[in-house]
Amino acid sequence: MKIGLISDTHGRLRPEIFDILEGVERVLHAGDVGPASLLVELEAIAPVTAVWGNTDGFELRSMLPEIADLELAGERVVVVHGHQLGSPTPKSLRSAHPDAAVILYGHTHRPLVERNGALVVNPGSAGAARFGIPPSVGILTLAASPSVELIELPQKS
Repeated sequence: MKIGLISDTHGRLRPEIFDILEGVERVLHAGDVGPASLLVELEAIAPVTAVWGNTDGFELRSMLPEIADLELAGERVVVVHGHQLGSPTPKSLRSAHPDAAVILYGHTHRPLVERNGALVVNPGSAGAARFGIPPSVGILTLAASPSVELIELPQKS
């Protein structure tokens, strides 16, 4: 099962995301979405599961959970923005979600993939480039051993 991973769009949905995530069976958004209409646009790719982030307003907070706990391809996948932990780290996320096989988070805008028990993934920020970090998204493949590919986005769009 291939799953698109995205976070920190902050209201900007780059057009190349549609090509990059083409063929995924689901999209997971780890918060700081922007307007709810962005999630409707992502639905053109695949069904979307999203959580709200610290910059999301009341409209999204009333529509989305703070934490999504899913079973996908037989694996427990947790989606969280990460602001609940201050400056989240893989260690603090694993401690908060000890039964998860995969933890997706955002908030820091820094792409990260770490496997030390649960697979912890931050796909980076898909919105405007910030902190000198290029925008990025990810693709999670759930198979015998979950794997992730992080994909840097062009900065001109």
